[in-house]
Amino acid sequence: MMSTNGHTGASLRLVPELDALPRRVYARAESLRQAAVTKWHEHPWIQLSYAIRGVMEVQIANGRYLAPPQRAIMIPAGLPHCVTSAPDTEMRSLYIRSEEFPELSAQCEILEVQPLARELIRTFSTFAQDYDEDNEEGRLVSVMIDQLREAPRTDLHLPWPADERLQPMCRHIYAHPDHPDTLGDWAKRLGISEKTITRIFQKETSLAFRAWRQRLRLLSSLPMLERGERVTDIALACGYDSTSAFISAFRSHFGVTPGGLVSGRYDLPE
Repeated sequence: MMSTNGHTGASLRLVPELDALPRRVYARAESLRQAAVTKWHEHPWIQLSYAIRGVMEVQIANGRYLAPPQRAIMIPAGLPHCVTSAPDTEMRSLYIRSEEFPELSAQCEILEVQPLARELIRTFSTFAQDYDEDNEEGRLVSVMIDQLREAPRTDLHLPWPADERLQPMCRHIYAHPDHPDTLGDWAKRLGISEKTITRIFQKETSLAFRAWRQRLRLLSSLPMLERGERVTDIALACGYDSTSAFISAFRSHFGVTPGGLVSGRYDLPE
């Protein structure tokens, strides 16, 4: 979704080269003025990617995960991924030894970062790499890990099909969420029967095409909302005929208004 909103010129963001973590948790704080993207990579430890400000996206082979502020993406050890961040993003990345989260699934999870966890992450990001694990700094880390273990999980995930026949269609819609063509239109363009493409799409994503496209459109709106763009403009850019239709779909999926989800802004300009 990042590439749909003016972030095509993203700079390359380097990944730290670590042979091992110096402590049970390692922090990396970054202020990214420009949009940035990492190369595809993996770690032998868990990564928690959290944007205090801005929106970031984690891509894996079979999905896209988006996190506005107040959300973080937890990436399991050994899972290939790349991370894209919007301009003016304040990143806080935690690298965590796998034994701290033994129940973590093989897929990414999106956590709701509660106020206490947010302040713990902010504070921990100021610690030296070789902080003392046996004093108050070590105790703060234990509380932070407990808070992350108990954090509510949320669904800001877009499943991505592996079937090569669907790739051109999904990449195009991903880059142009306002694209109006139906699955039947795409079936003709790709030389596949509508029945076949419907069956493949459902099998690959576990979603009907219309539900998948609506989720993509809603996720595509998050970077624009974070930048404070007009809700009316966002609705049109994401393929909705009216502001009210966009707000209704947004509230139905996320349980809050557009302004309520992103950056704690409850009132955005119409």
